Amino acid sequence: MGSKHKKAPERELAKDFKSAISRLLKELQGFKALIIFSLILAALGSILSIFAPNRLSDLTNEISDGLVLNKENLETLTNQVKDSLKEENLENIMPKILDVDLSEQNIQNIMTSNEIEAKDKQKLTEILSNPKEISKNITTLSETIQTRILKDSKYEGITITTKDKQQLLKMMNEEKEKIVLPKSIQQILLTETTIDGIKITPEEQGKFLEIMSTLTTEDPNELYQKIDEMPESIQKLVEPFMDLETIKKIGLLLVTLYLCSALFTYLESIAMTDVSNKFARKLRSKIETKINRLPLSYFDNHATGDILSRVTNDVDTIAQSMNQSLSTLVSAITLFIGTIIMMFYTNWIMAITAIVSSLLGFVFMFGVLAKSQKYFTRRQTELGNLNGHIEEVYSGLNVVKVYNGKKEADQKFDLYNKNVYDANRKSQFLSSLMMPMMSFIGNFGYVAVCIVGALLTMNGHISFGVIVAFISYVRLFTSPLTQIAQAMTSLQSTAAASERVFEFVDEQEMSSQKEIKKQLNKNKVKGKIEFENVVFQYDGNESPTIKNFSATALPGQKIAIVGPTGAGKTTMVNLLMKFYEINSGDIKIDGVSINQLSRENIHELFTMVLQDTWIFGGTVKENIIYNRENVSDEKVKEVCKTVGLDHFIRTLPKGYDAELNDNESVSAGQRQLLTIARGMIEDAPFLILDEATSNVDTRTEELVQKAMDQLTKGKTSFIIAHRLSTIKNADLILVMKDGNIIEQGNHNQLMKKNGAYAELYNSQFEL
Repeated sequence: MGSKHKKAPERELAKDFKSAISRLLKELQGFKALIIFSLILAALGSILSIFAPNRLSDLTNEISDGLVLNKENLETLTNQVKDSLKEENLENIMPKILDVDLSEQNIQNIMTSNEIEAKDKQKLTEILSNPKEISKNITTLSETIQTRILKDSKYEGITITTKDKQQLLKMMNEEKEKIVLPKSIQQILLTETTIDGIKITPEEQGKFLEIMSTLTTEDPNELYQKIDEMPESIQKLVEPFMDLETIKKIGLLLVTLYLCSALFTYLESIAMTDVSNKFARKLRSKIETKINRLPLSYFDNHATGDILSRVTNDVDTIAQSMNQSLSTLVSAITLFIGTIIMMFYTNWIMAITAIVSSLLGFVFMFGVLAKSQKYFTRRQTELGNLNGHIEEVYSGLNVVKVYNGKKEADQKFDLYNKNVYDANRKSQFLSSLMMPMMSFIGNFGYVAVCIVGALLTMNGHISFGVIVAFISYVRLFTSPLTQIAQAMTSLQSTAAASERVFEFVDEQEMSSQKEIKKQLNKNKVKGKIEFENVVFQYDGNESPTIKNFSATALPGQKIAIVGPTGAGKTTMVNLLMKFYEINSGDIKIDGVSINQLSRENIHELFTMVLQDTWIFGGTVKENIIYNRENVSDEKVKEVCKTVGLDHFIRTLPKGYDAELNDNESVSAGQRQLLTIARGMIEDAPFLILDEATSNVDTRTEELVQKAMDQLTKGKTSFIIAHRLSTIKNADLILVMKDGNIIEQGNHNQLMKKNGAYAELYNSQFEL
């Protein structure tokens, strides 16, 4: 009894984003060390970028301090001058400075003087009647009286002239734009001071007071003009000072941070590129290996273009997306978290402003992600369908043209193309919404930070450098959101593509050959093949294709299999080659069940010449000796002469070294002859000819038939043919119908029966 098809271990297929990414990470285990190294570099690059804004803030403060007046020194000097001129200080010292002589003798001398007019004397009498207002009203008296009342005097060794006293009183009693203190008064009221190692004399302070008292607006330009008029010592005290040494240190630190960040990012990019390329190579190798392990039934049920799309488009999508998204995601998350920490470390009010203004991006991003994933999966599927249709049409382009099938093919193409367009449009539309939205959120964050920062700066809570730092932080904060959005979009494509690739990799394989140890030596095989009650049914078919088939091929016999289309002729050959597993019954080679032999062992026992020709890019010689070693040029030429191909080859520019490819430069008949020559090179005990002469003309067929007779000598041969004239000399002819043998015998025997074979044979000659 033949064993039934053994199922390969089933594995869970990725059906959504989470499971697809989980499976992808599992497949990446072999690259774990390099991926971790790459992600660490990405994180380090982001961390260095996070520290840069704070240093940039320090640099901005240093430069801004070096571009404006030394406000601290200016304020210190202003406060010292104000303190010297405080009202409580003046109340105690002013009487001593003025030293007003209102003695009885002096007043009597004034009143009796003929030099003074009566009205001035009357004015003095009125002022003396109000002692509290005397100092204020002295300046209203005549110059003569003022001179007698305000005589020159000394205070702490400093001579104060009448003129100085008059000037002081006028300054005190009259509202003037400019405050001008006499030099003697300056020396009394203002004391020499030292600020930042610079001495400021009373005279210089007086000049400072005089100039600053004329300042009418808060315009910085006016202030700078006033500073230019001040004494040199004060200019030196308040002039801008740029600490170049500190600026140099901060600048070098920033350059180092940015260079190291760029270096880490570059190394990370190289590492991830290496991982993605090697992983893509691994996937392609895995797919190539998988293709050889899949049963033919899989390829019967799946379009070639779709399979090719998985090998090319989907694998490339995984490699490119992984290269762009994995490290970007880690870098963005590190940057995002680190930026939040540094913002709160710098100023919590500004941090909250930046975060709240950007928080809307999160809600939008995850909302879009939830809706767009299904369209990314659909896009990859529809792309596979489109590729399958294109491959199908162009592989049979001649048939499409001959049967005027262009309109129908175009309609199908338009439908598949529309489906791809629709899925692509929806997926890209939803994912592309992220970028403009995140851009708006980022710009909104800049505005919020500038407004709040300006208010805090006006109140003296932060410096201008903090605003500059937070503008950078907003960029660093919103940039990760954008990068995360892009990475998630890319990961969606990766998930959709990996789902298709892993679905293919997880397909059920042919039964395992590991336990099979028995092997037939092709040089010792006698050549007997027995079919014992073979039953086979294709997956999805309602009834078996082969029904209880039994036959025996003796060593060296030429067995012809004929019958109407769909009778199961090619299926029998495929079962013999173990391309399919039989459902029941058995096939034996020299008494050994094919279930006890590996597929590789069975394949090396057979030479197959099929109806479908295959020519690959290479020379004529390479095409003929395909996958065979130690084949001499003489052997190749001998075989080509046998099949009548030598003359054609000699007409080629380089003869046997001429390059061939899969185009129309080689006719269908010549392709068939090349395929037959390839089969004749192989020295195997069994030969299968599946419509091998269907594409050659009658004359060539006679030549090939003679070659086949020589090829089949000493070999057990199976010939599938619709041209019954080519199998007249077969030792045994099996006539099949509906999966079973209805007649068997040689040509003469079957013709005498006048049954199904005779009917098939005679139908060839009917008009």
